[in-house]
Amino acid sequence: MNTSTLTLFELNSLVRQVIETDLSREYWVEAELAECRENRGHCYMELIQKEELSNTPIARASAKCWRSTWSLVKPYFERITGQRLHAGMKVRLKVYAQFHEAYGFSWIVTDIDPNFTLGDMARRRQEIIRQLREEGVFDLQRELSLPLFCQRIAVISAANAAGYGDFVNQLNENEYGFCFKTQLFPAIMQGEQVEQSIIAALNDIYHSLNDQEVNNHHELLEEQMPFDCVVIIRGGGSTSDLSGFDTLALAENVAQFPLPIITGIGHDRDESILDMVSHTRVKTPTAAAAFLIAHLKQTLDRIETCEERIARHVQATMEMERLRLTRLAERIPSLFTLVSTRHQAHISQLAQRLSSAISQQLERGHARCNMLQMQYTTALERRLQQERHQLELLEQRAKSLDPALLLSRGYSITLHQGKAIRRATDLRPGDLIETRLSEGSLQSVIQKATTESQQK
Repeated sequence: MNTSTLTLFELNSLVRQVIETDLSREYWVEAELAECRENRGHCYMELIQKEELSNTPIARASAKCWRSTWSLVKPYFERITGQRLHAGMKVRLKVYAQFHEAYGFSWIVTDIDPNFTLGDMARRRQEIIRQLREEGVFDLQRELSLPLFCQRIAVISAANAAGYGDFVNQLNENEYGFCFKTQLFPAIMQGEQVEQSIIAALNDIYHSLNDQEVNNHHELLEEQMPFDCVVIIRGGGSTSDLSGFDTLALAENVAQFPLPIITGIGHDRDESILDMVSHTRVKTPTAAAAFLIAHLKQTLDRIETCEERIARHVQATMEMERLRLTRLAERIPSLFTLVSTRHQAHISQLAQRLSSAISQQLERGHARCNMLQMQYTTALERRLQQERHQLELLEQRAKSLDPALLLSRGYSITLHQGKAIRRATDLRPGDLIETRLSEGSLQSVIQKATTESQQK
């Protein structure tokens, strides 16, 4: 039994010799990039393989592409695929095994097959498109109508991007003097955060629209403007870093957004999925600005065309009415004579009928007045006789009640201060009273007033 002890370096050297001897050739391997980063011109990758059903990693390995190889492989891969190597991408690498005593095992990349990645990208793109169509959202944006006066623009772009500045300048300096209002919603437009950043910007725009609906119940400030459309533009970045625009989540958000979305993300290759589901796709930010200007110019042309049509229609109508008035004016004298004769005859006929009706009414009124006079005379005489009889009866009653008649019969009337005395209690000793007789009157002074009960 060999009990000799090896140092770690000696053991690792043995491993290296075995690997160099038994794994001396190069291999093509398919894997998914779990990580991909550059450092000092070298590219460091983490490769992974997952189970198809559970998506659980079943194999991992490190891989390196040295600067001398990476400087040739990278531009070729990006030119063919239109994308950078990034996490989540499936690749086909040509590698050989290397074991270093100090740094351990790794696969050294000598070539990358861009056609394999293109195939996988195409498959993934078709899968996303298929899912969008099954969800019924692929063509939703194209069902929206771009407003005729599309002037209030929500812009999703990197704040310092040259493309954003070109877009705004072209809108503001358009040759027609159109007024556009833009509001920037900043987003990351390259790298792995493109998807989340653009979705967050779309959510901000959507929330601003909801806030606008709430504010519609009150007086709106002009700064709280709604938007007519959304423009997603990208300029100044790498034309190869476009993988973030080919994701399902971003496509679903764009497809179902309530405003028309115009994309100008600056690339000449086949359309991205973002372009496919958007309302309108143009190549560059300046092309997006030109599209909006041209759309507003079409609206202006329609307005001017309508103005011309309205003016021609009004002019033609006025000419027709002028001719009609001229013809009517020519017919007026003869028509006036005819109408005047007819009206004069009608007026004469009405005057005769009116005179006859007045005469008949006067005769009827006179006869009724005579009849009423006779009725009133008879009724008045009868009433006078009745009233005269009543006066005679009253006169007789008044004569029978005359105090002088009572006095002539031996009665007298006693007065105190001009009022007849009826009760002894109405007088006091010393009161001066007057007693009227049939002939003459007496004055007396009361010494004592006695009532009938006192006499008894």
